[in-house]
Amino acid sequence: MIRQPIIVLVGHVDHGKSSIIERIREISITKHEAGLITQKISAVDVPFDNIKKICGSLLDQLNLKLNIPGLLMIDTPGHEAFTNLRKRGGNLADIAILVIDINEGLKPQTLEAIEILKQYKTPFVIALNKIDKIPGWQSKKTFLIQNINSQSDSTKEKLDNRLYEILGELYNLDIKTERFDRIEDYTKQIAMIPCSAKTTEGLPELLMVITGLAQRYLEDSLKTEVKGNAKGTILEVKDEKGLGTTIDVIIYDGLLKINDKIIIGGIDNPIETKIRSLFITEKNKLKQIKEVSAASAIKIFAPNLGDSIAGMPLRVITSKDSSTIKKEIQKEIQEVLIETDKEGIVLKADSLGSLEALVSLLRSREVKIKRASIGNITKKDISDATAEKNPLNKVILAFNVKHDFKTNIKIIHSDVIYKIIDDFELWIEKERKSLEVKELENLVRPCKLKLMQGYVFRQSNPAIVGADILIGILKTNTPLMKDGKQVAIVKSIQYEKENVNEVSSGKQVAISLPKVIVGRQIVEEDVLYSDIPEKDFVELKKLTKYLNRVEIDLMKEIAQIKRKDNQLWGI
Repeated sequence: MIRQPIIVLVGHVDHGKSSIIERIREISITKHEAGLITQKISAVDVPFDNIKKICGSLLDQLNLKLNIPGLLMIDTPGHEAFTNLRKRGGNLADIAILVIDINEGLKPQTLEAIEILKQYKTPFVIALNKIDKIPGWQSKKTFLIQNINSQSDSTKEKLDNRLYEILGELYNLDIKTERFDRIEDYTKQIAMIPCSAKTTEGLPELLMVITGLAQRYLEDSLKTEVKGNAKGTILEVKDEKGLGTTIDVIIYDGLLKINDKIIIGGIDNPIETKIRSLFITEKNKLKQIKEVSAASAIKIFAPNLGDSIAGMPLRVITSKDSSTIKKEIQKEIQEVLIETDKEGIVLKADSLGSLEALVSLLRSREVKIKRASIGNITKKDISDATAEKNPLNKVILAFNVKHDFKTNIKIIHSDVIYKIIDDFELWIEKERKSLEVKELENLVRPCKLKLMQGYVFRQSNPAIVGADILIGILKTNTPLMKDGKQVAIVKSIQYEKENVNEVSSGKQVAISLPKVIVGRQIVEEDVLYSDIPEKDFVELKKLTKYLNRVEIDLMKEIAQIKRKDNQLWGI
């Protein structure tokens, strides 16, 4: 049997995900079609007959024999809901609708949704919502392309400008898109459908494109066993008044019935329980049903659901396959709750789906992960991060969880996965620069100076002379060389009668040089160079981004001097 495709709406807050799904529900209901069931506030079952009536003659353009029974459309109130639509090896969504406000373009949660869609390799189309807010737009009850063509030239130009601005932004993310009616190959370009949830313009075209793609490319993957034991994933865990803890579940395979025994994945051990009640939401009220088949959204009430976690797998079991399914489920969970790398960062998230998304995104960036787990930050998490030897691993990334610890460990937390990744990369860059600057401080810097004529304040024990810093930075304890041979080490530096630890080019200072006599080893107007140790020189070459062009040229000059005696010096 062919099940209905699971269609998930994702995108930035306030760009119209809920409005689109609510509008599609309203349109369907006004057609007075029996069988339309609003299964929960964030899911709507759109039977195929309703799709045909919404789309009208548009579907005739597809010239396809349609077999799908309808669409299960799920609104994701947050990115975590989308990541919780998970199954082993991918995402439950057959197709996603990425909703973008055509007037605002890409926003942080848009970028996050794109990252996760790429990660799960979920096919998607783009709904460019709120075309009714384009200046000069005139709403008309015709098909979208006819409506666009009837607009004034200035309005059409504004629409095209906004469309191609978004197209350009997406192209920079390596996503090739085009307006749905201009696409030549749907396998190479992603369809953009201008629409308005407010006026319903473009919604028939959106449903037409989704239905056509599902029929043409997904028919094989939609085959399901209606009589088999159900497989599902927990979307949300909720407390319902009068019931207690319930779980909202997406059933993507098989049949689920009252009194079925189920196993739900757990952090430590699986949860085994028996279904007491199954509910759908009809007219904003819970309605009890006896069974449900894939693909469906359903609310389950059963004992011992208090420790359930969103994103966890759910399976119906029999006495014969109980132990096998338990092992399979826990293996699936342990692949996400990792503790594999000997060193690395610590991850925390509120659900299995969110954690899996974080792990995958970080792995794609070759970030080592020491431990990933679900729940609020604990003392063990702090301890694990503190124990890391690498300063760049002393960090905890926390998605949608709480912490109340006072600690020196860096904690990067947000309720947006994309922002956590972005903030982490910024922190890494900043910390790496800080570490490199500290490393630079411990190296002998390139410096060139000239002993000033008439400024010998003491000839020896120690010699104190005036020096003009020509290039670079002179620091105390810097060894100085003349003709490639070390002649002295700077004991102290005085600038404008104040002792300083370092001084930069353009300054004239007095320097103290022990174990040297002016007139013998050095004389006035001598040009001296910092005698950089070879190991310091090799390290400096790695840190040249922190040196200016003149200092880099001076390093080359010092290397030439050194290589008169050793051709391989500093290489």
